[in-house]
Parts: sequence; structure tokens; C-alpha cells
Amino acid sequence: MTERIFVAVAWPYANGSLHLGQLAGCYLPADIFARYHRMRGNEVLMVSGSDQHGTPVTLRAEREGVTPQEVVGRFHAEFLDCWERIGVSFDLFTTTGTRNHREVVQGLFLNLLNKGHIYKDSMLLPYSAESDRFLPDRYVEGTCPHCGDGGARGDQCESCGRTLNPTDLINPRSAIGGSSLEFRESEHFFLRLTAFQKGLLEWVSRQDHWRPNVLNFTRRYLEDGLKDRAITRDILWGVPIPLEGYESKRVYVWFEAVTGYLSAAKEWAQRRGDPQAWEPFFTDPGAKAYYFIGKDNIPFHTIIWPAMLAGAGSLIPPYDVPANEFLNMEDAKISTSRNWAVWLPDYLDRFDPDPLRYVLSATMPETSDSNFTWHDFVRRNNQELVATYGNLAHRVLTMTHRSFQGRFPEPGELDDADRELMARLPKALDEAGGHLSRCRFRQALTTAMGLAQAANRYIDAKAPWQTRKTDLGRTGSTLWVCLNALSCLRTVTHPFLPFSSQRLHEMLGFEGRVEDGGWRLHKIAAGQSFPQPTPLFTKLDESVAEAEQERLRAEAA
Repeated sequence: MTERIFVAVAWPYANGSLHLGQLAGCYLPADIFARYHRMRGNEVLMVSGSDQHGTPVTLRAEREGVTPQEVVGRFHAEFLDCWERIGVSFDLFTTTGTRNHREVVQGLFLNLLNKGHIYKDSMLLPYSAESDRFLPDRYVEGTCPHCGDGGARGDQCESCGRTLNPTDLINPRSAIGGSSLEFRESEHFFLRLTAFQKGLLEWVSRQDHWRPNVLNFTRRYLEDGLKDRAITRDILWGVPIPLEGYESKRVYVWFEAVTGYLSAAKEWAQRRGDPQAWEPFFTDPGAKAYYFIGKDNIPFHTIIWPAMLAGAGSLIPPYDVPANEFLNMEDAKISTSRNWAVWLPDYLDRFDPDPLRYVLSATMPETSDSNFTWHDFVRRNNQELVATYGNLAHRVLTMTHRSFQGRFPEPGELDDADRELMARLPKALDEAGGHLSRCRFRQALTTAMGLAQAANRYIDAKAPWQTRKTDLGRTGSTLWVCLNALSCLRTVTHPFLPFSSQRLHEMLGFEGRVEDGGWRLHKIAAGQSFPQPTPLFTKLDESVAEAEQERLRAEAA
């Protein structure tokens, strides 16, 4: 039965280039998941966009002496270019700067306000006498009261993942000039989160398919007790409050950004000429909504956004929030401030996309932090992509093309070894598909590469380069079985390696797009012509790892 799958992906702040940690954290797993479900014939909508109203954007604009919109325009264009080059297949990647987004955010705000889920109150906010203004939370730094980290922000501690208010910080200071701050009263609107605590705890307790880290973090957060949370701020950059008398305030970015999933779905529907097409993804009880994020965003997607959806009424909560842990870089935490990162545009200017997708998939931080090293990147590229998968494809296709004049052979009677490998093909599709449907990406990739290894063992045992001299019929059967294994591999690896999968698809004589063939085995047709094969992957010299490590150290110095 066809499923309706909503794939919502975290909105990156449009204040800097994307790095590999972000790609591994949410964008790559979301793309793998969406590609798989499209091949299964499911109705998929995958959306995200540039978060242009976050204070990281205004911070960068102030430092560069330009407008926030100039910063947004530069990085949004770069994001779109990166998605195309790395193969992240959004149905819509928009921005929070559209009229549609503003109207949807304001509509949800008024909906919750009219239902009593939003109320007005005064609160103490950080005020900088030096700049004569209230400071947004991201403009405030201090010591986290929970874990003692000295670099916590006014909205969240990256070290322990706790959401914070500026008043929670010990020794708060300005993130711009470092000056000390005072706190003054300011009237704002609050989301009545406390009213949803019991319902959220009951709902979360039923989510036994969630990853343990997500479930445990969320349950602890709820059991500690929710607090009502301000959803407006004193700033002029962002979505205006849709009420008179609040012209100097804007909707808080955390409220606005999660609402972006809804506004993006509505924009997608409008663009396709069917303005109501978004509704089934948000109102059909049978639809499944998956929110792909990093672990620092868990409470916003397992607590706050579900509360907003419940308060709005008739909108379904997340089905799953497969949040990944962090990717470290060369045994150290990625740090954008120290420039300790591999930036995605820089990588794509110098290397092919699929090796990166492969290595990040193989080491994806699904349940614990993982580590990217250039030596491991080169090793996996050479030993796994080139020597295992690529070599299998190249020697099978080359030998077939040479031995049978560019046409696929007619198999004779299959023996036990032939039938054993052929029987493994649909099992690999089923097994990998099961893992992918449960967001177990590393396990699905292991299944795919296990099939490539089995096919290599089979061809080594059959030695068609020897039998072609004495028994061309036997050689044809061996190669036909191997070609079917390749046909299976180009399907099962497509979510991970879309570019090389498409190339293999074409080298096997198929037309169109590999994803259009669906998640099933397409057996090789005897007599079908196919082009002269070329290598799927490129071997890298070991010196690449040393050079890239040195480059990383030099840029972080």
C-alpha cells in the first residue's frame, strides 16, 4: 500500500557555508530516506529552507557592515548550489523571507492566541547600556547553569543541549563587545507550554520506534517540567507581530523556524498549482512525518513543535524524529568559529560527491558521535568503493563487452552457486529496505556492500576469465548472474550514491532515471546492447589525506 511520507529537514541559518557535520547530521540522511521512499512508489514531500531571521545572520551582517538580506542572498544561493552538486533532492528549498512564510507564521500565531495558548506577560531581558538596546538571546553569552560550559548562548547550551533563557546564564555578557549586561522588563507573548506537558508525556511514552537517544532526552526534559516560553523578541529583523502596538518586536526565530515546515509545504502546493495539496501531509492520520535534525534541536521538534501542532488543532504530530548525534573532525569537535571544519562548497570544488556521501553514510552518527578523518576517507574510497564495488562493476562489464560483442549473454542452466547469488538479490533489497524504512542507514549500506562482496567472491570462484577460453556458455551464465547482481546494486545503492548509481544504470543499458524503475530487481535481458564501460570511481593517492589534514590545520590556525 502506498504511504504518504513528509520529510522535514532542519533549516540552516543563512549566515555561513555548510560543513560536513551538517550534511551528516540531517541533510544526507533525509535525502537517503526520501530517495528510498520515492523508489518504493510512496508519495513523498521533502522540504526545508534557509533560516534568514536567526540572529546568527544579523550578527554576521553587523560584523561585515552589510544588511542581513545581503548575507542571506549570498548563502541561500550557495546552499542551492551545494544541494544540486551533492545530490540532496529537496522538493522545495525555500527561505523564511517569503510572503507566504510570513502569513503562515502570523496565522498560526493568531490561531494559538485566540485559543488561549499564547498570552502576554513581562519578562526580564538582557539590556546593553553600551548599545542602548535589548539584546536577542544569540547576542548573549555566559556560563551554563547545568553543565558549567563557559560558552553557552542565551537560547541554548551546545555542550549539554539544554534550552536556556538569557536570565539562566551565569555572568552574562554581550557576544559583540563582551560588555556586562543588565536586565530590564519588557512585555512579550508566551506559548503556554505547561498546558501541554501531560499530553506530551503520554504521547512520547508511546513512541517506542524512536531512537533511544531521542526518546530518553525528550522524556527527561518533560519529566523535569516544562516552562512557558517567550515567542517574541525585541528586534526589527524577522516576522512582524500581527497586532498593533508591537511594531518594535518580531516573532521569535524558534517559533518561526519550525512553522517553516508548514509554510514550505503550503508554498510547494501553491507552486504546483494545487493550493490544498499540502493538507494530507499534515492532516491525514495515516501520513507519517519525519523530522531530520541534529541532536541540539531535539526539544524543539519533540516537545515545542508538537505542542504548537496540538494547540492549532487537527495537525498531526511527528511520526519520528531521527536526530543524529555530532560528527567530529579529525578527533576534535567541529568549530565554525575556529574554522575547524571541512566546508561543503570547498569539498565539492575538488572531489566527487558520491565518495563523500558514502563515507558519511558509513560513519553516520546515528546513535553516538562519530569521527571523520581524511585517512579514513581515502581508505574507504580506495578499498570499498574502488576495489570492492567499482572493480566488480568494471571487470564484469568489461569482460562481458569484450566476450559478447557489447551484448548481454544468454544464460545456460544455472548451478547451485548461480542460484544462491541470484536468490540473495531480492533478499538484499528487502533487508536494505527494512533498514532504510526504520532510518538505519549504516545497516542498509552494510547490506548493499555485503552484496558487492558476495558477488566478488562468486566471480573469483567462477573465474570467467579462464572459462571463456574453454566454455563460453559457462562464462555467459557467470557474467549474466554478475550483471544481475550489478542491476540490484545500482538500485540498492541509489539512495546513497545517486550519481554513480545512475552511471551504472546507463552502463547496464537501461534508459531514463534509475529511481523510476522502483525498488525491485530488474533482471538483465539477454541480447541487450550496452555501451563501453568506464570506471565508476577514482582511486585517490594516499598523499591526499596528508594534504587535506595540513590544509585543515592551516585554515584553523
